[in-house]
Order: sequence, then structure tokens, then C-alpha cells
Amino acid sequence: METFKILQNYFQQLPIELQLVWILSSFLACIVITLSIYLKFLRNLLRKKEVLKIKLQHKYEGLLLSYLFEESNDNELSEHQNEFIKIIQSKINDDFKRKIIVETLLKLKNEVSGEIERAIQNLYLKSNLKEYAYQQIKSKKRYIVANGIKELAQFKVKEAYPEVKKLLKHPKKEVRKEVELYLVSLFHFEGLEFLNNLKVNLSEWDQIELLEELKHFENQEIPDITPWLKSKNETVVLFSLKLAKIYNKYEIVDTLIQLLNHTNQKIRLQVIDVITHLQVLDAKEILKNSFKVRSLEEQIATLKMFENIYEPNDEDFIIENSTNNNFEIQYSALKMLKNISEKSFNNLLKKNNNFDNNILKFIQNN
Repeated sequence: METFKILQNYFQQLPIELQLVWILSSFLACIVITLSIYLKFLRNLLRKKEVLKIKLQHKYEGLLLSYLFEESNDNELSEHQNEFIKIIQSKINDDFKRKIIVETLLKLKNEVSGEIERAIQNLYLKSNLKEYAYQQIKSKKRYIVANGIKELAQFKVKEAYPEVKKLLKHPKKEVRKEVELYLVSLFHFEGLEFLNNLKVNLSEWDQIELLEELKHFENQEIPDITPWLKSKNETVVLFSLKLAKIYNKYEIVDTLIQLLNHTNQKIRLQVIDVITHLQVLDAKEILKNSFKVRSLEEQIATLKMFENIYEPNDEDFIIENSTNNNFEIQYSALKMLKNISEKSFNNLLKKNNNFDNNILKFIQNN
């Protein structure tokens, strides 16, 4: 008590500025102590939660394996299998336990195939876990909606199609991406019908993910991509050009030639790349005649294309570009000229002494 009075008197005798400093310091010290206690409590809570999670994972994995390898007659579930379904149904109201059950099902599903994989999907449906995924896609929080769509795709719940498709116009990009992946992973090339009316941009990363998903499906009938190549959405056009190259869509050559005059340079460049891959000879004259008005990037791409399909009657065009100021164009032209006519190549060297010696040495020795 005496000590407290002494401190009180000392504090009262201090200038007001120092009193404020002491008050502020004490307040901050209290905050630090409170946060330290809270963080310790939170850390202990998370540790206990992680221990419980591991324990439940082992428990559910054991029950799941018993369910999958339990013998049953006439396609009817055994008593133990029905018991496991009841266990799941009793836990799905608990978000924490339901997430662990779903993670356990997915973990094993990703490691198996065939009958066992289908059995896991059937278990997911019979236990009504899908109903909670349906609830998620109706949430106002975008990350919950995205997770719900992803879960429905992972368990191949095709009957969710009408509800999921409605979210194609969702304002949040991450939700739209999951919808697109759902459609493609479950309905393959047919799932790409969303491209018909797509108004928002399809990012480069989205395109890569869709193409990776499509690679999983072999012997699928690829739809006519012509309408997508004529889309007003330029990202749809770019994605369709990737499809044309990967799946060798020779039947859309006429549309590709039309796209050589597209207003978007990026599209024109990709068209030249596809034409080069498909070796479309009909495009040669168009590119030769418009060569001078095209961008430098397109000119370089055009010469690269000619390297694969040049003919003797292209000699004049090649000679004309052998003195181009651009290194890549000049190199491509000289290399082709040497292969077409060594005589013309040597005559050109005699007339012009301004060629890069390194280029000439490399061409002459190869």
C-alpha cells in the first residue's frame, strides 16, 4: 500500500507530457500481454485441432477401406457398409468433421481408379455429402461457392449441371473458373459450349487449365470450333486457335486464312503459328503479298513459316528479304536461299558485302 502511494505521488508530480507517455506505455504493455496470451491460447487450440484431425483421418480411412472391401451380395450394401454411411450422415452437420470426411474420400479417390473409384463416388452420393456442396454454391462468399463447385466436379456430380451453369456469369473470376473446369471435367469437349456466349475474358492461365483438363480425355469427338474462331471475344478466339493447333483441325483452314486480317495482332501472330503447324500452303501468297504492311513480329513469324514450306518459286521473295535489317529475317532468308539455289546465294554475296560475317559462316558451314 505504501509503495502504491509513493508511485501515485511520483506520477502526479510528473509533467503532463511524461504522464501521457507512462499512460500510453502501460496501455501498449497491456495490449502486448493480452495478445501474447491470446496467441498462446490460439496455438494450443490449433495444435489440439490438428491432433484431432489426424486421429479422425486415421479413423475414417480405416472405415472407408473396410467399406470398400466389404463383400456384399446382389449389389446391396452390407450391414457394415450401411453403418459407415450412417456414421457419415451423423457427422456431416459438423463442418470440421465433414471436411475431414471429404478430404479422406478425395485422398483415396485420387489414388485409385475403376470400380473402387466409382464406389467412392457412390458413397459420396448415398451419404448426402453432395447436399452440403449444393448449399455451398448458394453462399454469398465467393471462396465457399468456388469450393462447392470444385467438390462437385471432383466427385463427378453431373446432376448439379443446371445449378452450376447458372454461375457462369458470377461476378467473381475464381467462381467462373471453377464452373468452367466443372463443365470440361464432366462433359469434356461438350462442356466448352460456354464459349458460345462468353462475354468476359478467358485468361491465359484459365486457357492452360482447360487445355490440361482436356488432355485427360482421349478419342473424344471434337466439336466444330469455327463459331469460336469468329467470336467477338478475342480471348475465345485465341483459345480456339490453341485447340486448332493441338488437335490438328485442318477443316478450318478457310477460317484461319480469314483471320490473317484480324484487327488484333496477337491473334494474327497465333494464326500464322497454327498455319505453320498445319502447313497451309494456300496462305503463302497472302502472306507474301501483305508482308510489307505487317508488323515486324508477323514478318519474323512469316519467314519462320516459310522455312518449313518454301519452294523454288519463292526465290524472289526470299532474295528480297535477305537484305532485311532485322537479324532473324535476314538469317532465315539467307538460309532458305542457300538451300534453294547455291548459285543465287553466291551471286547475292558478290553483289552485297554488308552481310554479317557470323551469319554467313554459320550458313555456309551448315
